[in-house]
Amino acid sequence: MSPSSSTAPPPEKSNEQYLDRQYTAGGHENDRSQPPLPVVHRSFANPSPLGLISFASDIFLISVYGLHARGVQSPNVMVGMLVFFGGVCQFLAGIMEFVTGNTFGATVFTSYGAFNLSYAMIYLPGSGIIAAYTDASTGMPSQEFNEAVAIYLWVWFIITVLYTVAAMRSTWVLFLDLFMLDFCLMLLAVGFMTGNTGVMTAGYSFGVVVCFLSFWAGTAGLWVGITPIKVPVFDMA
Repeated sequence: MSPSSSTAPPPEKSNEQYLDRQYTAGGHENDRSQPPLPVVHRSFANPSPLGLISFASDIFLISVYGLHARGVQSPNVMVGMLVFFGGVCQFLAGIMEFVTGNTFGATVFTSYGAFNLSYAMIYLPGSGIIAAYTDASTGMPSQEFNEAVAIYLWVWFIITVLYTVAAMRSTWVLFLDLFMLDFCLMLLAVGFMTGNTGVMTAGYSFGVVVCFLSFWAGTAGLWVGITPIKVPVFDMA
């Protein structure tokens, strides 16, 4: 073959040109392999608003039914809300906090998700809990039922005190939220033990305050980056 018919070698490319081909326009590695499952660059959402808003909603129901708003005496209609929104949604929020590495949120949300589920079980007719404490002669729950609920509330009061101490370096809104919940549970426990309706009314009233603060903290996390509204939470650190 004559020299004139030979093809010239392709021009050499610089290292910069080869490096540019290793990355996409967005700056990610240009992986053209075909793995069994695609590689997805993930980002995690903030699960705290879900946990706080679900907690606020259920505390609101427990409090207003305890205060007999609009003359409502039987609180059984809140069972579904406690199970699904307060229990399931809040428990899922706690699991998502585990994934994001937030030990405090994971512990608190899963705990109060369990609280809502267990509280709903008390008023769920099929559970037989109230029936076990019902006086056959009067058809009303006995004093033993009030004592049992009081012990149940004392346990959650102790748990909430531990969480209040853990929240001392978070925000003032969250700290005051748990601090007011301490008073709410303590007053309700004393009210159930003594049968004092005034103390119980005060406990349920503190529950309304807890509801307000929980909604405050929840909306602060939900609205950030989505709306132009910035809700202050007042960092303690």
